[in-house]
Amino acid sequence: MTPDLDALLIVTPHSSGHLPADVLRDMLGEAAFDAPTREAFLRRIFLDGDPYTDLLYHVPGARHANAPWSRFAADLNRDRDDRVDNGVLKLTGFDRQSLYPAGFTLTEAAREARLRRLWDTFDALVAAELAGARLMIVGHSMAPSGPALSHDTGTPRPAICLMPGTSDAPSFPIAQWDALRHACETAFAEVIAASPDPRVTIGEPWATDTLSLNHSRRSGVPAFGIEFNAGLYLRGGEPVDGAIRALNRAFTEFARTALTLVS
Repeated sequence: MTPDLDALLIVTPHSSGHLPADVLRDMLGEAAFDAPTREAFLRRIFLDGDPYTDLLYHVPGARHANAPWSRFAADLNRDRDDRVDNGVLKLTGFDRQSLYPAGFTLTEAAREARLRRLWDTFDALVAAELAGARLMIVGHSMAPSGPALSHDTGTPRPAICLMPGTSDAPSFPIAQWDALRHACETAFAEVIAASPDPRVTIGEPWATDTLSLNHSRRSGVPAFGIEFNAGLYLRGGEPVDGAIRALNRAFTEFARTALTLVS
C-alpha cells in the first residue's frame, strides 16, 4: 500500500546561507554594508553549510521544516547547551578560520538571546510538525573528506551515510536497520555507482543525528539522519543540476520505502 506522505516529516537544519542582520554585523562589522564583501562572505557561509539540501530532500506531499538561518548563526542539529568548538554556536567555519573579528566575545546574554530567537523557535517548529507524523528524516550533506573542524579530518567519506542512532540509543528501530540500508542502496544504486566510495554506511562517519535522537525521544516518532556526499552534486562549489534531480528522485523513492518500514 502506498504510504500517506503527510505522515513523513523531512527536516533540513543546515540548508540556509542566511544570517540575521545582528549576527552578520557581529561577523563583518561595518563591512556588512559593503555589497561585494557581504555577498562573498554569505557565499562562503552557504557552501560551508549543507548547500541545496532543501531541494535535494524535498518530497511533494510530505511535511518539511527547513531552517531559515545558517548553521553558523545557530546550529539546530546540536544540543542547546553544546559548547564545544563544533557546537551550537560556532566561532569558526569548518576550515577553522574565524567568523568574527579579532577580540570578539560572545557574551552569555548575547548567547542566550540568540538561542532563544533561533534555536528555540526551530525546535518548537519541529515538535509541532511531528504531531501526527510516523517518521522524521533529517537531511544533510557532507564534505567529500573530513574538514579541519571534524572528528575525521582528512578521511575520505562514503557516498551516503545513514544515522539511525547507536545500539544503546537508537532513534530508528534497530530491527529495521538492515532493511533501511538495503532500501537506500537500491534507490540510489545508479546515482552513486561512479562515486569514489559508492557505499551506503550506517554509523560512518556519524552514527547519531542529534535532531533525530532528541525528537524521537520526546515524541516517540522514529527518526534518522542521512548524509549525501557533496561530491555527488557539487563541482567547484557549483551545483550540478542533473545530479541534484537524480538524487532527489532517488531520495523520494527511498523515503517512501522508509515510511513503510515504520507503518
